[in-house]
Amino acid sequence: MTEATKVLGKALVASPERRQEADADVEIVRQVQAGDVAAFDRLITKYRERVYGIVYNMTSNREDAADLTQDAFIKAFQSIHRFGGQSSFFTWLYRIAVNSTLSHLRKTRLRSFFSLESIDSEEPISKEIIAALTDKTGAERDTFVRELQEKLNDAMLKLSIKHRTVVTLFEIEGLSHQEIAEVMECSVGTVRSRLHYAKQLLQAEMQPYMNR
Repeated sequence: MTEATKVLGKALVASPERRQEADADVEIVRQVQAGDVAAFDRLITKYRERVYGIVYNMTSNREDAADLTQDAFIKAFQSIHRFGGQSSFFTWLYRIAVNSTLSHLRKTRLRSFFSLESIDSEEPISKEIIAALTDKTGAERDTFVRELQEKLNDAMLKLSIKHRTVVTLFEIEGLSHQEIAEVMECSVGTVRSRLHYAKQLLQAEMQPYMNR
């Protein structure tokens, strides 16, 4: 198994920090439900960029992503009294955003694709991915990363919207299988199956790049 395969195949679980974050969110939600409308702004500030990132990776359209992100927060605020804490707030919010985006894609029949614009060669996770794939440096590495992005875009186009969504939530957002299941409203087994299929295809498509 190559280092790149290990990176793509790593499993993530909810951490103590994630659970602590969820508890803090529930406290803010309770304040909103009690009438402190302004408290919701804290949740918007906290999750706006992350929701936008998910939606953009599903639509590959900045304007659509901005509109759908705003729509997700509006829907979340309007439904805040229905949030009972059965899941964490952010999985509840992500589910709203993902469902809205899937509905948008179905209505407009868009063929969305995956973008790695968020890859920053100085960001730790990106360093790990790039290091696993290549030992190139400088301009040669930058050229390689651009080629890699184009190749991944092409490979992701071959996946269904639901498979791309699972990959985005797992690889970009770092959600656990359980959290993705809550967002996608499916079983953990379905999440694992979709990830397995997606990674098999992506690994096959990216194999020529693994040892370059």
